[in-house]
Amino acid sequence: MTTIVVLGSTNMDLVAYVAHPPKRGETVTGRAFRTVPGGKGANQAVAAARAGGDVAVIGAVGSDPFGERLRHALEASGVDTDLLRTADGPSGTAHVVVDDDGGNAIVVVPGANGTVTALSPGDETLIAAADLLLLQLELPLSAVLDGAAAAHRHGVRTVLTPAPVQPLPPELLAVTDLLVPNEHEAAQLTGVADPLGAAQALLRQVPEVVITLGAAGCLHASRDCAPTVVPAPLVRAVDTTGAGDTFTGALAVALGEGRPVGEALRWASCAAALCVQREGASTSMPYRPEIDASFAPTHAPEDDTP
Repeated sequence: MTTIVVLGSTNMDLVAYVAHPPKRGETVTGRAFRTVPGGKGANQAVAAARAGGDVAVIGAVGSDPFGERLRHALEASGVDTDLLRTADGPSGTAHVVVDDDGGNAIVVVPGANGTVTALSPGDETLIAAADLLLLQLELPLSAVLDGAAAAHRHGVRTVLTPAPVQPLPPELLAVTDLLVPNEHEAAQLTGVADPLGAAQALLRQVPEVVITLGAAGCLHASRDCAPTVVPAPLVRAVDTTGAGDTFTGALAVALGEGRPVGEALRWASCAAALCVQREGASTSMPYRPEIDASFAPTHAPEDDTP
């Protein structure tokens, strides 16, 4: 079983469903509202655990009722929360607007996540025993760098999702093994709009890149092989919140199991396709039997070389 540690955020998603998102100064009427456990770190942890990984999370929740609910939700999906600390004050929140096309806009308020500025006692030991460390940018950058450096010292593969996007310091890129941005993040990081061009620019900084392309699938590029595009399954999206985290969590499991990259990407794409057909983030993430059932490698389309 793949052992995965996630150093990342845990938020309560406050989700409003609307026909179209409001413009500046506009008020719209929503059709539904839900509170859903989320946060990029927690989402990736849940996705990886449901996909069959042995997963632990490092981070923080608040001392409010949201904190208790967030911890319980992680544990209910099989995630080890022994090193998920409780900080005085509110938990992190994400204020999400989902439109009828399944698109979303999100405002994140860090809350307790902002207290995680470095590794704490026991964190490095946990990381050292893992196969992979998953990282995102909803924690302070100092903690992300601390975790990535610890993983690098112990030969643990690091997977970084650069979201919310921000300039990445060279010292973080130097200890990143796999970078997984979406196409918009890749463009912002490189100044190159074309995903293939962005991937080639990123390969000058990290050894391997997967750029997610939404309904178009994903682009894989590394210093060792030609870039390939893996198409996504054709589905009707209801809510795309959490799709990228589902993809990354499932991809980490597949890579940890030693699957070939193309197969791992197709399997992760199946997981993300299942996620977008349901409302919510962590609540929409599929379990391994569902992913396996939707994954048909003998009928999968061939990868396209750009």
